[in-house]
Amino acid sequence: MDAAVEPRSRLPRVTRPRIRIGEILLNMGALSEADLQKVLAAHLDRGEPFGKVAVAMKLITEGELRTALAQQFTYPIARIGESALSPMLAAAYEPFGQYAEGLRTLRSQLLMRWMGEHDCTLAVCSARSGEGCSVLAANLAIVFAQLGERTLLIDANLRNPVQHHLFGLGECDGLTDLIKGASRTEKALRKVAQFDSLNVLTAGTPPPNPQELLSRLPFAHLLDEMAGRYDVIIIDTPPLLEFADGQIIAARARGCLLGTRRDSTRLIDIARMKAQLDPNLTHVLGTVISG
Repeated sequence: MDAAVEPRSRLPRVTRPRIRIGEILLNMGALSEADLQKVLAAHLDRGEPFGKVAVAMKLITEGELRTALAQQFTYPIARIGESALSPMLAAAYEPFGQYAEGLRTLRSQLLMRWMGEHDCTLAVCSARSGEGCSVLAANLAIVFAQLGERTLLIDANLRNPVQHHLFGLGECDGLTDLIKGASRTEKALRKVAQFDSLNVLTAGTPPPNPQELLSRLPFAHLLDEMAGRYDVIIIDTPPLLEFADGQIIAARARGCLLGTRRDSTRLIDIARMKAQLDPNLTHVLGTVISG
């Protein structure tokens, strides 16, 4: 699947006319035509919101109402059984849950402290394997896309890439192929169904020399090129304490978010991560603790 990207811009986006909530619920199959008329009559009689009335009448569930509201306000979400996205992408499937709300808070902090004013590129790093760095990067990219920011997620974990699995993209050209000049940008950038503002650049063909590949200028040039096309770039990295690749990526990105796992990541490992990152090259913007 090819993807074309427009030049980066901070101009206001044109919004589409909103569809009535009843029509959306009807198209979803949550309401029948007869149910729609019943809810509409009660809605006019009570003067309460249509969706609230439908839930009170037990004709739809709270979950169906949230899904319909997301469609009404052009807020992209995915539905279990209708998407190739992994269930681990909670921001896509449960955008109103506690986890997604925490990510939106993080998104706001990043927008105020880093994105736009300083740079648009952010590396998400962890100390060791299994600490949720890749899942955090993927979900963070989704919440930026839900905001309408043109977002690129790059899988630079060439040791153990997983973003193509999380997004159901399969094997395809990716980062390594672009760096080596073996593929075109339009071919390697993959669009994500349901999320018009999100593209994924998978790891691509497994290389024998990840560290050397990421140390070369073509990787830096690629990031500069993508910064001109996207509002936000999130980079998934290999574990900092296991491979030197992560330090290189963080320095190229200039901004870094440390991902940790509750009851797993050791404090000494967090200190070691910070010590390995050159403060003159990389700004450590904060630490995220996942359950």
